[in-house]
Amino acid sequence: MTPEQIADRIKQLGLELGFQQLGITDINLKQADQRLQKWLANNFHGHMDYMQRHGSMRSHPEELLPGTLRVISCRMNYLPPETKFKKVLANSNLAFISRYALGKDYHKLIRKRLSKLMEIIKQEIGDTRYRVFADSAPVMEKPLAEKAGLGWIGKSTNLINSKAGSWFFLGTLYTDMPLPIDIGSSEHCGSCSACIDVCPTKAIVAPFQLDAAKCISYLTIELRSSIPVELRPLMGNRIYGCDDCQIICPWNKFSKPTNEAAFLSKQNLDEVTLVELFNWSEEEFYKKLEGSAIRRIGYECWLRNIAVALGNAVTSVKIIAALQSKKNYPSELVREHVVWALERHGSRKSI
Repeated sequence: MTPEQIADRIKQLGLELGFQQLGITDINLKQADQRLQKWLANNFHGHMDYMQRHGSMRSHPEELLPGTLRVISCRMNYLPPETKFKKVLANSNLAFISRYALGKDYHKLIRKRLSKLMEIIKQEIGDTRYRVFADSAPVMEKPLAEKAGLGWIGKSTNLINSKAGSWFFLGTLYTDMPLPIDIGSSEHCGSCSACIDVCPTKAIVAPFQLDAAKCISYLTIELRSSIPVELRPLMGNRIYGCDDCQIICPWNKFSKPTNEAAFLSKQNLDEVTLVELFNWSEEEFYKKLEGSAIRRIGYECWLRNIAVALGNAVTSVKIIAALQSKKNYPSELVREHVVWALERHGSRKSI
């Protein structure tokens, strides 16, 4: 098989395995690395020290997998058929969880599919070196996907595709095969500033610039310490991630619902009350969320996040009772946020 035939075969197999698009690019990430260094210099990474820990490895794929010549980038839709965005965000008693986390953990599913793809290719063309990733190593997934023609990095810093919006996961595959590369994508945000205007915490500080330390996704998922007091009221009922910049993006009128049953909501997470989740024991948390990406934050941060959301909810007997039940919780982190939430309700008109 010629390199062109191999590339076509990879893309065909990728579609058969459930990906919606695949593209191929080289390993030149000089421009992306310059943007990364500027972002790090501005301290926009918050406590995510791993963003600078790996040195040049992130922007030099050949350091992560010696011999790498090409990168295969792929995308897979995850948006559920019924999004329930407005219903959940408008009801302060309900918990909003980023739509990507409603079902099973995508990391394992995408890596497994990409590994299967390459094992088939190896059977057909012979031995070749490769390594697969899904948000699981120092890999510049979005810049590589942009170079591979899967979309452009928008003002929100999400990857946007003109025919599919932004509700998709990315997978990345490093390979030593000298495959032909695809044409990269150009930016099509124009004068639109909807994502910047809608961001609850104003984390998108300028077009194409995200201060992750202010982002609700960072605060609820990456941060392991106390959430800054000034940002808590702005979080609303968002307990795991935030989708506001995607919900508002006009390009998402072209998004397609997922065909993957694994990504559909489990445990009614797309429409569940804060009180119900707050009352889960630690054992229930790990059991009910088995196979979910949410488990990575741990039970302590789970309670921390929900306590903030309960503090932002409309005052009720149920909410006060739920918070009171955790007022003496062993974790100082949880207690701090519970006390804050109770103080919020105490400063309002009595129920």
